[in-house]
Amino acid sequence: MMDLFEPILAWVPAGPGRYAVIGAILLAACALAYFVAKRVLLRLIEFVVKKSATRWDDILLERGVFDRVAWLAPGLVCYYAAYEFDASIEAVAQRLVVAYMQIVAILVVTSLLSGISDIYATTARARMLPIKGYVQVAKLVVTLVGGITVFATVIDRSPWGLLSGIGAATAIILLVFKDTILSFVASIQIASTGVIRIGDWVSMPQYGADGDVVDIALYRVTIQNWDKTLTAIPTHKFLDESFTNWRGMSESGGRRIKRAVGIDMTSVHFLEPAELERLSKIQILKPYIDDKLSELSAWNAEHAIDDSVAVNGRRMTNLGTFRAYLVAYLKRHPKIHKEMTFLVRQLSPGAEGVPLEIYVFSNDTRWVEYEAVQSDIFDHVLSALPYFGLRVFQNPTGADFKSLAG
Repeated sequence: MMDLFEPILAWVPAGPGRYAVIGAILLAACALAYFVAKRVLLRLIEFVVKKSATRWDDILLERGVFDRVAWLAPGLVCYYAAYEFDASIEAVAQRLVVAYMQIVAILVVTSLLSGISDIYATTARARMLPIKGYVQVAKLVVTLVGGITVFATVIDRSPWGLLSGIGAATAIILLVFKDTILSFVASIQIASTGVIRIGDWVSMPQYGADGDVVDIALYRVTIQNWDKTLTAIPTHKFLDESFTNWRGMSESGGRRIKRAVGIDMTSVHFLEPAELERLSKIQILKPYIDDKLSELSAWNAEHAIDDSVAVNGRRMTNLGTFRAYLVAYLKRHPKIHKEMTFLVRQLSPGAEGVPLEIYVFSNDTRWVEYEAVQSDIFDHVLSALPYFGLRVFQNPTGADFKSLAG
């Protein structure tokens, strides 16, 4: 290469000045090589990539794979230019240039791995089986092995000798990379079992996490909480500690509604004929009342019950009738899943009255819509209670005491 500049060098006397001129020429040649690679070859590659219909080459371009390859051009110029120096300088210069090109190769490979991860992320399988953790491990291995190779090149030693020396320090390596090893094993188990996937709704109260999984990496899993904050949890914690994954609920097509309203026990009573007549006007309740009255009349007649006393025999109550009304109401509700658990039940009476619990599933699992369905149901429940002569249990408030004082 330097033969082209012999006419210039012929006028330069031997000594330090000659090396300075060679250095200046070398820098100019490196700059020219980088300019050609960057401004000509890379622009040509960008033109071809943008014209192609595929997406993967655009991702590699965005990740800077081709841009980093261009950094090899100055290294090649320096490598062949080293022959112009003395033998003692030539060997050192070539080792340094080779080390530089090895560093560039490491950067190219790591950016290529990042590009592969991005390409994979565009596939449908990426949500089921993320590979970001594996890619990060591969980048770590490439960096470590590449770093050892670069160091061995600079000191002119075999990299295998350095690697064997590192093998003797396995205990120290295990201690230093303990979290990395734990996270890598956890990543493999998470990927193979599918215990969490990108897009899952995960709750982990001990870390204040409750939201969607947006990233599964080697060291941490990132969760975007409902308030849009981000919580990063070490990957291996998902094997060490408990958490809730709501994916099963989403996939089942139903989301549980489990809520009770406390009924004032003093408002529970047997239904009088006038009340039964009034309640029979409720269309969805009339079949139940007719069937129940026929059943009770037949049973009381068979057992010769004296119905002059209310507690004799069997009679309908406002609480039991209200429970039957809720069953009929919920069965007709368009947002209630009819194929999943369906239950309206009484719980044990306590200091807050008789809890009447609704245990059903909404057929819309989206959070906002689910909350709207649940609220609408209990709006109706609270509004319908007085029609059955029932009262909601509620601790006395300032307004209650004020009315008593008045």
